[in-house]
Amino acid sequence: MTEVELAFDEQDLLPAVAQDADSGEVLMLAYVTEEAVERTVETGQAHYYSRSRDELWEKGATSGHTQAIEEVRVDCDGDALLYLVDQEGGACHTGYESCFYRTLDGEVVGEKAFDPDDVY
Repeated sequence: MTEVELAFDEQDLLPAVAQDADSGEVLMLAYVTEEAVERTVETGQAHYYSRSRDELWEKGATSGHTQAIEEVRVDCDGDALLYLVDQEGGACHTGYESCFYRTLDGEVVGEKAFDPDDVY
């Protein structure tokens, strides 16, 4: 699958950070399985594993807010991935451009990209 050995955890998962390839903005954090990584590499579209739904999912399959992969990077320990993506629409299911749209104090610092009630 890859030249680099990946160190999946005891649940066979790795965290994957999605970052906008152009702006550098961190968009989201999700988890991947070996199959999700394989599908990402095969299709050029970001695939993740939903821990709550216990299933593989393609980013944007429902919403149309896709992530085309520019590059996948692996950290030094092989236990985390960085997806450099071309984000179409908002990355967050709440409608924001990034899942990191608020501060610890609750201040909203991000921009809305869509209305989730219209999408889901």
